[in-house]
Amino acid sequence: MSPRPDFGPALAAQLAQDLAALPLPGRILRIAGLGRAVFTTSLGLEDQVLTSLIAATGADLRIVTLDTGRLFAETEALIGETEARYGLSIEVFKPWKEEVDGFVALYGMNGFYDSVEARHACCHARKLQPLGRALAGAEIWVTGLRRGQSGNRANAPLAEWDADRSLIKVNPLADQSLDALQARAKADDVPVNPLHARGFPSIGCEPCTRAIKPGEPERAGRWWWEQDERRECGLHLSASVSGSRAQGQPRPTAKATASAS
Repeated sequence: MSPRPDFGPALAAQLAQDLAALPLPGRILRIAGLGRAVFTTSLGLEDQVLTSLIAATGADLRIVTLDTGRLFAETEALIGETEARYGLSIEVFKPWKEEVDGFVALYGMNGFYDSVEARHACCHARKLQPLGRALAGAEIWVTGLRRGQSGNRANAPLAEWDADRSLIKVNPLADQSLDALQARAKADDVPVNPLHARGFPSIGCEPCTRAIKPGEPERAGRWWWEQDERRECGLHLSASVSGSRAQGQPRPTAKATASAS
């Protein structure tokens, strides 16, 4: 689907200015009133706060999550708990079995430990490809990115034009602190992942996430065996940088979609 003629860098820049002047509930309503919006949640603290705001405002946003097949059990359980708490539906997108089987055949089930190339290939199969399907037809992509999460995200804008995906990417919590969101979650009784209390401020796939040590950055537990402190899965990098095809790929075969174990 082609982007609307008025959607582009200028509108994204104006939206960023508009959001900066609004409280969080107002930001959610402003985003929802702009066009077809998809919110991708990984069920972390930031995303749970956003989900609570969507429910409280009644904003018309699709909520989707990526089930990579290797999530923590606590994360899986939180999907249903969140749906029940807010009366919302969270659409689950899983990797195509053929994509994961191809990765395993080439690198091994846990081959992502062996090289950055292999890890990127795993993230592509389990995350980036499903993301492309989740965002198909969207005009606005809403995320829970914060500037304080890592140096790589320190300049995250409230809104920006994503030329690779031809949509506006909105980070309504970009300027919020971890302390402020923790306080809001407590005050609003937001269901949060119990792993947060066990030293996991950032939670991804189970084999690729460890608890952080005192004084470490929030995302230090993600792909901790890699030396590059800017490491990312690629979801929040441009397609030209990450090597992903942001709008997805033709399905490799006509077999039934399935998640990998």
